[in-house]
Order: sequence, then structure tokens, then C-alpha cells
Amino acid sequence: MTNSLAAPVPGGTASGSTDETPDTNDAANKFAEAALERHKREGVELAVRARWIAMAAIAIMLPFINFDLEVLYYGAFLVVFSLIGWVHLRVARVGRSGAELLLIFCDLALMTIVFVVPNPFSDNEWPLAMQYRFEGFLYFYVLLAGGALAYSWRTVRWMGTLTVALWLLAFAIAWFVSSDNIALTEAAIAAFQPDLELASFLNPNNFLAYIRLQEVVVFMIVAITLSLVVRRYGDLLMGHAALERERANLARYFSPNVVEELSNNDEPLKQIRTQDVAVLFVDIVGFTTYAADRSSEEVIVTLRQFHQRMEQEVFRHNGTLDKYLGDGLMATFGTPFASDRDAFNALRCARAMIASVAEWNKARENAGEQPIRASFGLHYGPAVLGDIGANRLEFAVIGNTVNVASRVEALTRGLSVRLAATDELLERVRSEVDGEDQAVSGLVPHNDVEIRGLDRNITVWTLA
Repeated sequence: MTNSLAAPVPGGTASGSTDETPDTNDAANKFAEAALERHKREGVELAVRARWIAMAAIAIMLPFINFDLEVLYYGAFLVVFSLIGWVHLRVARVGRSGAELLLIFCDLALMTIVFVVPNPFSDNEWPLAMQYRFEGFLYFYVLLAGGALAYSWRTVRWMGTLTVALWLLAFAIAWFVSSDNIALTEAAIAAFQPDLELASFLNPNNFLAYIRLQEVVVFMIVAITLSLVVRRYGDLLMGHAALERERANLARYFSPNVVEELSNNDEPLKQIRTQDVAVLFVDIVGFTTYAADRSSEEVIVTLRQFHQRMEQEVFRHNGTLDKYLGDGLMATFGTPFASDRDAFNALRCARAMIASVAEWNKARENAGEQPIRASFGLHYGPAVLGDIGANRLEFAVIGNTVNVASRVEALTRGLSVRLAATDELLERVRSEVDGEDQAVSGLVPHNDVEIRGLDRNITVWTLA
């Protein structure tokens, strides 16, 4: 069994690319892919909700800041940002997405236009440099924080770089096309003489280039830091997905209580050891003949139904599903952890399987289908446990005990019985339950039975 151990403020955006995207060609990454898809969807939905809440809050705030018709100009941008958020919600997906990158660019470009281009409906004829006195650049941090909600560190870093590029480009264009109002400059100098530095700072024509540089440097530092946080979160998410995959793999072979123990134990399977275990082999009698007259689809459906019932009983009796063997299976009891009732659990499991097959056959006969006959063989003894393999590990239970259990199951054909168990298993059962138990009732002994692999004849107990 394999164990793979004063202007509108837009809200957040979805991510456009992520290097946490799993290789979809690798089936082992299906859990990581599902986790990323789920968290991406949740992050985008949260970001869009935050955007819409921000738009509503700003729409309420704007009239208090500037109760004038020119506020409608910003209101129109609020609507556009809200619509972009809705489109984000529709196109978001895990992996690189050109549509998402385009939407993020639209967000940043519109944000830059709102803050740098004067309101065309305003009567103010202030110098273009005054647009930068409104500290609109602060709102880019809101956009950046929203981008982190979609869990893509590449997108966060890309947003930071694009924001800096657009802001510097807009600043260069504004610097180039602006014209100084000499009267305002002279008024500032006259008002604050002899402190010319203060006069320069308060000069309406001064773009304060060193502050603009400081804005983008600090913003880029925050963007890089935030991208590292998001990347670390992505690594944690992938690690969590790997743990979920490993837990699911364990659940395919072990009962739920054993899975819980394995999940809390660092190296329970790597330790190669010898211990006594109970081994159960199950097989469908005459399945080759049964399958010859039926379609492959019908054969597969029958096998799935049979395996499902047998697997359910294995786990219900604290067993380990070692492997499927075509139309049969091998289960062990006492692996990977021994208990004080391993042989007892194995025998009770086999009898529960017989009852389950009988119940299943009633349903099959009612449906006009041929009943299925299954045989069961059990043995108890020492076996070697541990991982085998290099890159793809398999938890193996090997040894003569396994071989004997398989050959005891084969004896059921010649003895015309459903179940056969060795005397070693029955003795162990009696010692575990301190005497007779209902599990051993009805079993008939067959003395002096020869089994290949044993240097002596043994007693085999059967159930017709």
C-alpha cells in the first residue's frame, strides 16, 4: 500500500498568476490543486466584497468632503471600480490569467488617472502640482492589500511594480505638461520670507519630487514584504494540502482510528520490525467463469460493490487493507500497531464479511443476478513490517505467515467451505477473549492438514 508522505478608493483584486499552481499532470497534486482553487475563490470573493463595501463607504463620505456637483465625477469612477470587481469575480482562476492581469492594470491605471488628472467639472484653476497635495497615493495600499487576498505572491509583487511605474510615468507627464503660476510662487515667497525652504515646500507649483520618490520607494518595500508574507502563506497551504493528501492515502488502507494515530506519529511506518499479526485473504470463487459471460462494465461494477463491502468490514474491525488482489483482497490485523485483540478482530471481520456477502446476494437474487460466492482464509503468526521502495514507498507485510494465510484460503475449495482458519489463529483468539466466544462457534476442526510452507501438518478450522 502506498503512503505519500477624497477620491474613490477601490478595494482588493484577484490574483493573476501564482507559482503555487500545482502541476495538473501530476495526479498526486489533486489535493493541492483543489485547495488552491478553493482558497483562490474564497480570496477573490472576499476581495470583491471588500471593494464593494469600500465603494459604498466612499460614496457616502464624498458629499461630506466636497458637497458639489463635481463629486459626481468621482462617483462615476466608483461605479467603474465596482464593475471591475464584478468582472474579477467572473474570470478568477488558479494559475496565470491574462484577463486578471488586464483587470488589475485597469484598476491601477484608473486609480492613477483619478489622482493625477484634475477633475474636469471643477472650477478650480490650481496648478497641476496641487493634485499631488491630496495624498491620493495612500489609497494604492488598499488596492495592494486587496490583491493579497487571492494568495498569489507574484501578483502582489507585480502590482507593486506596476503601481510604481504608472505613478512615476504620470508624474513625469504632469511635470512636463504643467506650467507654473508665477503669481502663486511669488506670493508664497513673500508670505514666508525669509524662510525660503518653507516657502518652496508650500509653493503650489512645487511637485515635491523627493516626496514622490519617497512614496514609491516605501510602497515597493511594502509590496515586496507583503509578497513574501503571501508566498509563505502559499507554502503553508501547499504543506497543508500535502498533509491532507497523505491522510487521504492512509484512509484508503487503515481504519479511521489508526489514521489518527499515524497522523500524530512522525515515523511509525519506517521502522522495520517483526511482530505477530493476523492475516486475512478474501477471494471470489469462480470469478473467472463469472466474468467470461459478462461485459467489462458489469464485471467492474460487481468488483466495486464487493470490494466496498469487504473494505467496510476491514475498517470496522480495526484492520488494515493491505492490497486488492484482482477479485480478492488481503487484510492484516495488528498493523501498523498491535493490539490485544488482533486475531479476534480478524476472525470477527471474516464472519462479518460472510454475513455481508449473504445480504448482498439476497439483493442480487431479487434483481435477477447470479449470487457471488466468496472464500476466506486466516492465519496468525510473525511477519516483517516496514516501508519498501525508493521514491514510491509501500508499507509491506511479508513473511511466511502471509503465504500460509493465502494457502489456507485456497483450501476452502477442496473442503467445500466458506472460511478456513489455522489452529494458531484459533488459539490466539481464545487467549485474547479468555475462553470460548461466539466468534469461534460453528467452526469445525480438520486435523492433520498439510500446508505448503509449514514443516508440519496442522489443524484447520472451517465454517461451511
